[in-house]
Amino acid sequence: MKLTAAAVIACLLASAAQAQPVPLGPPGLDAGRFPAPARQVASIISDRWATEDQRERAGEADRVLEFLHVAPGMSVADIGAGSGYYAVRLSRRVGPSGRVLAQDVVPSYLAGLQRRVVQEGLKNVSVGLGEAHDPRLPPASVDLALLVHMYHEVTQPFGLMTNLLPALRPGARVAIIDTTRPTQYHGTPPALLDCEMQAVGYRRVATLPMENGTEYLAVFEPPAQAPAPETIHPCTP
Repeated sequence: MKLTAAAVIACLLASAAQAQPVPLGPPGLDAGRFPAPARQVASIISDRWATEDQRERAGEADRVLEFLHVAPGMSVADIGAGSGYYAVRLSRRVGPSGRVLAQDVVPSYLAGLQRRVVQEGLKNVSVGLGEAHDPRLPPASVDLALLVHMYHEVTQPFGLMTNLLPALRPGARVAIIDTTRPTQYHGTPPALLDCEMQAVGYRRVATLPMENGTEYLAVFEPPAQAPAPETIHPCTP
């Protein structure tokens, strides 16, 4: 019997200690309504960008979360959460009155993250399965969406960014960390990222160069309303 992705994640999470699941939002627009990106999409090869020790020595999370003004009481979506480097640190930042919605599209990554969430007692972190074109977040649930070193792996970026919009609260921002390398080499050149985000109506409002000179953090303001899928044009790398 072939299991659906939802059934696979349910089995994996059932075998681990239980943490609060992300309540799914209603399905967004179907992936088939959106154009494919006109550039290569990198394969998903790992649940982490670098070791946590390396990232801590560089002060990555502290610098990023300070720049984004992450504060107690906020609700943050960690899309493509992987092994949980940011989810864990976001949990401490937003505190008991805040919330972290940690999502990924790889069931085995989520099972490992769920075990970590339980082991570390992160009661404000929920773990859930998203889709390549739809994060399936609850409506009006997010003050900040964070996508770290995974945008270049998204097979349907136009669908993902469109279907994210209903989850964003007034004043919410979307922050993307990536490298300047071409997408097939696990990066997204800033001009290409701007073009693809603008195609869905997002506008870059801030940029933070990262420590090694090739990584960057781009912060976007979402549109009041997304364009119709048929009016979206892919961007040439």
